[in-house]
Amino acid sequence: MTEFIINRLPDGLESLLREYSSGEIVTTLIVMLLLAIILLAAYIGSVFLIMKLVGRLFRHIEKKKGSSITWQFLHKAITLVLVIVFVVLPLGGESLARSLLGSTAVMAAVVGLAANDVIKDMFSGLEISVYKPFDVGSRIMLDDGRAGIVEKLTLRHVVLKLVDTTRLIVPNSKANSAIITNYSYEDYVPRSLEVFYPISFDADIDKAKKVIRETICKCPLTLNEDRYLEKDPNSRCVYFLELKDSAILLGATVYYPHEVRTEVVKDEVNTSVVKALAANNIEIPYSYVNVRMKEA
Repeated sequence: MTEFIINRLPDGLESLLREYSSGEIVTTLIVMLLLAIILLAAYIGSVFLIMKLVGRLFRHIEKKKGSSITWQFLHKAITLVLVIVFVVLPLGGESLARSLLGSTAVMAAVVGLAANDVIKDMFSGLEISVYKPFDVGSRIMLDDGRAGIVEKLTLRHVVLKLVDTTRLIVPNSKANSAIITNYSYEDYVPRSLEVFYPISFDADIDKAKKVIRETICKCPLTLNEDRYLEKDPNSRCVYFLELKDSAILLGATVYYPHEVRTEVVKDEVNTSVVKALAANNIEIPYSYVNVRMKEA
Protein backbone atom coordinates (compact mmCIF):
# COMPACT_ATOMS: atom_id res chain seq x y z
CA MET A 1 0.00 0.00 0.00
CA THR A 2 2.84 2.37 0.88
CA GLU A 3 4.61 1.53 -2.40
CA PHE A 4 1.40 2.22 -4.30
CA ILE A 5 1.17 5.72 -2.77
CA ILE A 6 4.88 6.51 -3.32
CA ASN A 7 4.72 5.56 -7.01
CA ARG A 8 2.06 8.23 -7.57
CA LEU A 9 3.98 11.07 -5.92
CA PRO A 10 6.12 13.65 -7.83
CA ASP A 11 9.64 12.41 -8.72
CA GLY A 12 11.47 14.64 -6.20
CA LEU A 13 9.18 13.68 -3.31
CA GLU A 14 9.20 10.03 -4.39
CA SER A 15 13.02 9.81 -4.22
CA LEU A 16 13.02 11.52 -0.82
CA LEU A 17 10.47 9.12 0.69
CA ARG A 18 12.32 6.02 -0.62
CA GLU A 19 15.09 6.82 1.84
CA TYR A 20 12.67 5.94 4.68
CA SER A 21 11.14 2.60 5.56
CA SER A 22 7.43 1.92 5.22
CA GLY A 23 7.01 1.94 8.99
CA GLU A 24 8.62 5.36 9.32
CA ILE A 25 6.43 6.78 6.56
CA VAL A 26 3.24 5.40 8.13
CA THR A 27 4.27 6.71 11.56
CA THR A 28 5.00 10.15 10.10
CA LEU A 29 1.63 10.24 8.31
CA ILE A 30 -0.22 9.21 11.47
CA VAL A 31 1.58 11.89 13.50
CA MET A 32 0.79 14.51 10.85
CA LEU A 33 -2.85 13.40 10.77
CA LEU A 34 -3.14 13.55 14.56
CA LEU A 35 -1.46 16.97 14.56
CA ALA A 36 -3.90 18.20 11.90
CA ILE A 37 -6.87 16.89 13.93
CA ILE A 38 -5.55 18.59 17.09
CA LEU A 39 -5.01 21.89 15.26
CA LEU A 40 -8.48 21.67 13.69
CA ALA A 41 -10.07 20.91 17.06
CA ALA A 42 -8.17 23.81 18.64
CA TYR A 43 -9.30 26.12 15.82
CA ILE A 44 -12.94 25.07 16.12
CA GLY A 45 -12.75 25.38 19.91
CA SER A 46 -11.30 28.88 19.58
CA VAL A 47 -14.12 29.93 17.24
CA PHE A 48 -16.76 28.59 19.63
CA LEU A 49 -14.99 30.31 22.54
CA ILE A 50 -15.00 33.63 20.70
CA MET A 51 -18.71 33.22 19.88
CA LYS A 52 -19.45 32.39 23.52
CA LEU A 53 -17.47 35.39 24.78
CA VAL A 54 -19.31 37.70 22.35
CA GLY A 55 -22.66 36.31 23.53
CA ARG A 56 -21.67 36.73 27.18
CA LEU A 57 -20.51 40.30 26.50
CA PHE A 58 -23.85 41.28 24.96
CA ARG A 59 -25.79 39.54 27.75
CA HIS A 60 -23.77 41.57 30.26
CA ILE A 61 -24.50 44.78 28.33
CA GLU A 62 -28.24 44.05 28.16
CA LYS A 63 -28.28 43.14 31.86
CA LYS A 64 -26.57 46.42 32.76
CA LYS A 65 -28.22 48.80 30.26
CA GLY A 66 -31.43 46.95 29.48
CA SER A 67 -32.60 45.00 26.46
CA SER A 68 -32.42 46.99 23.23
CA ILE A 69 -32.90 46.30 19.53
CA THR A 70 -29.53 47.98 18.93
CA TRP A 71 -27.67 45.39 21.01
CA GLN A 72 -29.70 42.54 19.51
CA PHE A 73 -28.97 43.58 15.93
CA LEU A 74 -25.29 44.29 16.68
CA HIS A 75 -24.93 40.86 18.29
CA LYS A 76 -26.39 39.13 15.23
CA ALA A 77 -24.26 41.21 12.85
CA ILE A 78 -21.00 40.49 14.71
CA THR A 79 -21.86 36.79 14.82
CA LEU A 80 -22.37 36.79 11.05
CA VAL A 81 -19.03 38.57 10.49
CA LEU A 82 -17.22 36.06 12.74
CA VAL A 83 -18.73 33.15 10.80
CA ILE A 84 -17.56 34.67 7.50
CA VAL A 85 -14.06 35.45 8.81
CA PHE A 86 -13.40 32.21 10.71
CA VAL A 87 -15.42 29.69 8.68
CA VAL A 88 -16.27 30.85 5.16
CA LEU A 89 -12.95 32.50 4.26
CA PRO A 90 -10.70 29.70 5.63
CA LEU A 91 -12.74 27.06 3.81
CA GLY A 92 -12.72 29.08 0.60
CA GLY A 93 -8.99 29.68 0.62
CA GLU A 94 -6.94 32.67 -0.44
CA SER A 95 -8.67 33.10 -3.81
CA LEU A 96 -12.10 33.42 -2.14
CA ALA A 97 -10.74 35.88 0.41
CA ARG A 98 -9.22 38.00 -2.39
CA SER A 99 -12.42 37.93 -4.41
CA LEU A 100 -14.59 38.86 -1.43
CA LEU A 101 -12.34 41.61 -0.12
CA GLY A 102 -10.80 43.10 -3.23
CA SER A 103 -12.70 42.17 -6.34
CA THR A 104 -14.56 45.10 -7.91
CA ALA A 105 -16.81 42.64 -9.70
CA VAL A 106 -17.97 41.17 -6.40
CA MET A 107 -18.45 44.64 -4.93
CA ALA A 108 -20.60 45.58 -7.92
CA ALA A 109 -22.59 42.39 -7.43
CA VAL A 110 -23.18 43.27 -3.77
CA VAL A 111 -24.53 46.68 -4.78
CA GLY A 112 -26.70 44.98 -7.40
CA LEU A 113 -28.04 42.61 -4.77
CA ALA A 114 -29.22 45.54 -2.61
CA ALA A 115 -32.69 45.00 -4.07
CA ASN A 116 -32.66 41.42 -2.81
CA ASP A 117 -35.03 40.82 0.10
CA VAL A 118 -32.32 39.46 2.40
CA ILE A 119 -30.02 42.43 1.84
CA LYS A 120 -32.94 44.88 2.15
CA ASP A 121 -33.99 43.33 5.45
CA MET A 122 -30.44 43.51 6.82
CA PHE A 123 -30.00 47.18 5.86
CA SER A 124 -33.49 47.96 7.21
CA GLY A 125 -32.61 46.21 10.47
CA LEU A 126 -29.49 48.36 10.70
CA GLU A 127 -31.58 51.52 10.20
CA ILE A 128 -34.11 50.42 12.84
CA SER A 129 -31.34 49.67 15.35
CA VAL A 130 -29.72 53.08 14.75
CA TYR A 131 -32.78 55.38 14.56
CA LYS A 132 -34.96 53.35 16.98
CA PRO A 133 -38.55 54.10 15.93
CA PHE A 134 -39.33 51.45 18.56
CA ASP A 135 -37.38 49.34 21.04
CA VAL A 136 -37.68 46.03 22.86
CA GLY A 137 -40.79 46.21 25.05
CA SER A 138 -42.44 48.96 22.98
CA ARG A 139 -46.14 48.52 22.29
CA ILE A 140 -46.72 49.36 18.63
CA MET A 141 -49.50 49.12 16.04
CA LEU A 142 -48.74 48.52 12.37
CA ASP A 143 -50.54 50.35 9.59
CA ASP A 144 -52.72 47.27 8.98
CA GLY A 145 -54.18 47.57 12.50
CA ARG A 146 -52.30 44.70 14.14
CA ALA A 147 -50.70 45.61 17.48
CA GLY A 148 -48.22 43.92 19.78
CA ILE A 149 -45.15 44.28 21.97
CA VAL A 150 -41.70 44.24 20.34
CA GLU A 151 -39.89 41.14 21.56
CA LYS A 152 -36.72 41.03 19.48
CA LEU A 153 -34.94 42.23 16.33
CA THR A 154 -32.97 39.78 14.20
CA LEU A 155 -30.98 40.38 11.03
CA ARG A 156 -34.15 39.82 8.99
CA HIS A 157 -37.22 40.15 11.21
CA VAL A 158 -38.97 42.09 13.95
CA VAL A 159 -40.81 39.74 16.34
CA LEU A 160 -44.02 41.08 17.91
CA LYS A 161 -45.90 39.39 20.76
CA LEU A 162 -49.62 39.87 20.13
CA VAL A 163 -52.41 40.17 22.70
CA ASP A 164 -53.17 36.44 22.51
CA THR A 165 -49.40 35.72 23.06
CA THR A 166 -48.89 34.51 19.48
CA ARG A 167 -45.91 35.94 17.60
CA LEU A 168 -46.08 38.10 14.49
CA ILE A 169 -42.92 37.94 12.35
CA VAL A 170 -42.47 41.13 10.32
CA PRO A 171 -39.62 41.51 7.77
CA ASN A 172 -37.35 44.40 8.71
CA SER A 173 -37.90 46.11 5.35
CA LYS A 174 -41.68 46.17 5.88
CA ALA A 175 -41.38 47.35 9.49
CA ASN A 176 -38.95 50.08 8.41
CA SER A 177 -41.26 51.40 5.68
CA ALA A 178 -44.58 51.02 7.54
CA ILE A 179 -46.41 53.82 9.31
CA ILE A 180 -46.23 52.71 12.95
CA THR A 181 -48.13 53.96 15.97
CA ASN A 182 -45.76 53.66 18.92
CA TYR A 183 -47.58 53.82 22.26
CA SER A 184 -44.26 53.67 24.14
CA TYR A 185 -42.15 56.14 22.17
CA GLU A 186 -41.17 58.14 25.27
CA ASP A 187 -41.21 56.69 28.78
CA TYR A 188 -42.51 59.88 30.37
CA VAL A 189 -45.46 60.29 27.97
CA PRO A 190 -48.48 58.40 29.36
CA ARG A 191 -51.00 56.67 27.16
CA SER A 192 -54.67 57.60 27.22
CA LEU A 193 -58.10 56.27 26.33
CA GLU A 194 -61.64 57.62 26.40
CA VAL A 195 -64.43 55.97 28.37
CA PHE A 196 -68.17 56.68 28.11
CA TYR A 197 -71.00 56.08 30.58
CA PRO A 198 -74.72 56.71 29.90
CA ILE A 199 -76.87 57.76 32.85
CA SER A 200 -80.62 58.23 33.06
CA PHE A 201 -82.31 61.62 32.54
CA ASP A 202 -83.44 61.56 36.18
CA ALA A 203 -79.91 61.09 37.57
CA ASP A 204 -77.99 63.77 39.44
CA ILE A 205 -75.45 64.83 36.80
CA ASP A 206 -73.03 66.53 39.19
CA LYS A 207 -73.07 63.54 41.53
CA ALA A 208 -72.48 61.15 38.63
CA LYS A 209 -69.53 63.24 37.43
CA LYS A 210 -68.02 63.21 40.92
CA VAL A 211 -68.45 59.43 41.32
CA ILE A 212 -66.85 58.73 37.94
CA ARG A 213 -63.98 61.19 38.54
CA GLU A 214 -63.12 59.88 42.00
CA THR A 215 -63.37 56.25 40.91
CA ILE A 216 -61.01 56.76 37.97
CA CYS A 217 -58.49 58.69 40.09
CA LYS A 218 -58.49 56.00 42.79
CA CYS A 219 -57.89 53.20 40.29
CA PRO A 220 -54.32 51.84 40.84
CA LEU A 221 -53.74 51.41 37.09
CA THR A 222 -54.42 55.04 36.14
CA LEU A 223 -52.32 58.20 36.39
CA ASN A 224 -55.31 60.55 36.82
CA GLU A 225 -55.18 62.93 39.78
CA ASP A 226 -58.26 64.47 41.36
CA ARG A 227 -57.50 68.19 40.97
CA TYR A 228 -61.02 69.35 40.19
CA LEU A 229 -61.78 72.96 41.10
CA GLU A 230 -65.33 74.15 40.58
CA LYS A 231 -64.22 77.63 39.42
CA ASP A 232 -61.57 76.28 37.01
CA PRO A 233 -63.23 74.80 33.87
CA ASN A 234 -59.89 73.37 32.69
CA SER A 235 -59.66 71.15 35.78
CA ARG A 236 -62.66 69.09 34.72
CA CYS A 237 -61.95 65.54 33.63
CA VAL A 238 -65.52 64.15 33.29
CA TYR A 239 -67.76 65.74 30.67
CA PHE A 240 -71.43 65.90 29.66
CA LEU A 241 -70.93 64.98 26.02
CA GLU A 242 -74.30 64.31 24.44
CA LEU A 243 -78.01 63.71 24.87
CA LYS A 244 -78.82 60.26 23.52
CA ASP A 245 -82.29 58.84 22.81
CA SER A 246 -82.60 57.28 26.24
CA ALA A 247 -79.63 58.57 28.25
CA ILE A 248 -77.23 61.37 29.07
CA LEU A 249 -73.75 60.43 27.84
CA LEU A 250 -70.86 61.27 30.16
CA GLY A 251 -67.24 60.78 29.08
CA ALA A 252 -63.77 60.93 30.60
CA THR A 253 -60.13 60.61 29.52
CA VAL A 254 -58.07 58.01 31.38
CA TYR A 255 -54.27 58.27 31.52
CA TYR A 256 -52.14 55.22 32.29
CA PRO A 257 -48.50 54.00 32.02
CA HIS A 258 -47.36 52.84 28.60
CA GLU A 259 -46.36 49.37 29.85
CA VAL A 260 -49.93 48.50 30.96
CA ARG A 261 -52.17 46.84 28.39
CA THR A 262 -55.13 48.94 27.24
CA GLU A 263 -57.68 46.17 27.69
CA VAL A 264 -56.54 45.64 31.30
CA VAL A 265 -57.04 49.35 32.11
CA LYS A 266 -60.45 49.37 30.40
CA ASP A 267 -61.55 46.33 32.39
CA GLU A 268 -60.42 47.77 35.72
CA VAL A 269 -61.85 51.26 35.15
CA ASN A 270 -65.19 50.17 33.64
CA THR A 271 -65.79 47.56 36.34
CA SER A 272 -65.01 50.03 39.12
CA VAL A 273 -67.16 52.84 37.66
CA VAL A 274 -70.19 50.65 36.98
CA LYS A 275 -70.07 49.32 40.55
CA ALA A 276 -69.63 52.85 41.95
CA LEU A 277 -72.60 54.19 39.96
CA ALA A 278 -74.77 51.32 41.15
CA ALA A 279 -73.67 51.86 44.77
CA ASN A 280 -74.73 55.52 44.50
CA ASN A 281 -78.11 54.66 42.94
CA ILE A 282 -77.23 56.23 39.60
CA GLU A 283 -79.03 54.33 36.87
CA ILE A 284 -77.34 53.21 33.69
CA PRO A 285 -80.35 52.97 31.35
CA TYR A 286 -80.87 50.58 28.51
CA SER A 287 -83.04 50.82 25.44
CA TYR A 288 -86.44 49.15 25.57
CA VAL A 289 -89.59 49.10 23.46
CA ASN A 290 -93.19 49.46 24.65
CA VAL A 291 -95.54 47.31 22.63
CA ARG A 292 -99.23 48.27 22.66
CA MET A 293 -101.73 45.67 21.54
CA LYS A 294 -104.78 47.14 19.78
CA GLU A 295 -108.01 45.21 20.09
CA ALA A 296 -109.96 44.49 16.91
